[in-house]
Amino acid sequence: MAVELEKTVKKEIVQRMVNEFYGKVIKDPLVGPFFTDRFGDDIESKVWKVHLELLGNYWSMLMLGENDYQGRPMAPHFDMPGISRKAFEQWLFLFHETVDEIYIPKIGEYFKNQSNDIARRFMLNLGL
Repeated sequence: MAVELEKTVKKEIVQRMVNEFYGKVIKDPLVGPFFTDRFGDDIESKVWKVHLELLGNYWSMLMLGENDYQGRPMAPHFDMPGISRKAFEQWLFLFHETVDEIYIPKIGEYFKNQSNDIARRFMLNLGL
């Protein structure tokens, strides 16, 4: 039986999307090490829970105008030895895949456009 896709953007659904996305990320051989080296491979750990909440707040800020995000999204990426354009492309692939599994296409496209813009800015700032 097919899973019904979400037709609205709500904070709890954004958080679920972030959690599912990073569940894929930590298993990915290219992108995973950038995160598991920093946070470990137990996505249920306290450090991961804090990080996932931060990222949920970030995406809720972008998609819903929420103001719970407190952070500097670009800064940690300057301290990732070996980060590459290929890693960002894989990050985008996994993100888009997750969005497609959760949201109807109309909403998914907005998330994908935002993620493409973010990746482009990050790669530009990192000189990739």
